Amino acid sequence: MTLTQLRYLVAIADAELNITLAASRVHATQPGLSKQLKQLEDELGFLLFVRRGRSLDAVTPAGAEVITRARRVLAEANNIRTYAANQRRESQGQLVLTTTHTQARFVLPPAVAQVKTRYPQVSVHLQQAAETDALSLFSQGEADIAVVSTTGEPPSAGLAVPLFRWRRLVLVPRGHALDRPGHAPSLVELAGFPLISYESSIRPGSSLQRAFATAGLQPDLTLTALDADLIKTYVRAGLGVGLLAEMAVSAADADLRAWSAPPQVADCITWAVLPRDRVLRDYALDLVHALAPQIDVRDLRRVLEGNQAPNWPTPPDWTTLSQPITL
Repeated sequence: MTLTQLRYLVAIADAELNITLAASRVHATQPGLSKQLKQLEDELGFLLFVRRGRSLDAVTPAGAEVITRARRVLAEANNIRTYAANQRRESQGQLVLTTTHTQARFVLPPAVAQVKTRYPQVSVHLQQAAETDALSLFSQGEADIAVVSTTGEPPSAGLAVPLFRWRRLVLVPRGHALDRPGHAPSLVELAGFPLISYESSIRPGSSLQRAFATAGLQPDLTLTALDADLIKTYVRAGLGVGLLAEMAVSAADADLRAWSAPPQVADCITWAVLPRDRVLRDYALDLVHALAPQIDVRDLRRVLEGNQAPNWPTPPDWTTLSQPITL
């Protein structure tokens, strides 16, 4: 039995028993993959798949058990390779991040730049998605780190490390009815205007929906988007009042007026979610430190290794943290 055979076996399962697709994913020929599968079945002494003609029709019960165990073996083999690369101080590889547009556009660039400066041969790949989709991609093993935000409990998809806390802002064009210096709009006032916010705001359990519901109000969410820049675009077009993350608004938006959202709208915490069962390359942990300098990389590594209980520092406000990050 070889790691290659186990890798081919898992590839077939992940390709929904399509051998042609599995072979392309592992850069093998279809006959070569089929030969390795037969050799594995001959060694084990039982079939892993039910055949129908030349096609695979289903996974046998014994095959399902072997596939589960093969995944563990392959994951540990990859952990050994990653550990060895860290020990050799290798400075090349790839880092896959899944995150929202707001984090990718307004938070990650300086931190990624720091990592690229230190590890110029590391390629960084960003997968932008909604919060729930980003966590789903992470859970499926499609990313090394997920960077997402919540208003309540930390994400449960992995080890959640708090990076910073941020507010939401109310945003209107200059000359809008709410453009009143020194008078931040209340939740009751906001309920009287069409609102433009993130797509997640339309979920019944979203923090924005809860804030209005607790006050006995119904928000008029006239438009939602994943992209903070789009929210600002539609605010400028006069389609509604924007509600978006504070890091998405800067001095370049001088044609807009912004206030902190009413106190009923909870602050958010941005988290780096790391896999509990995988060894990460040093540059992945350095990215977390670049995003949150209060996190000691040595503590982070010990927690991931199971040698220390997580006891993270209180996450600072974005306004406090953003200055050193953007230097």
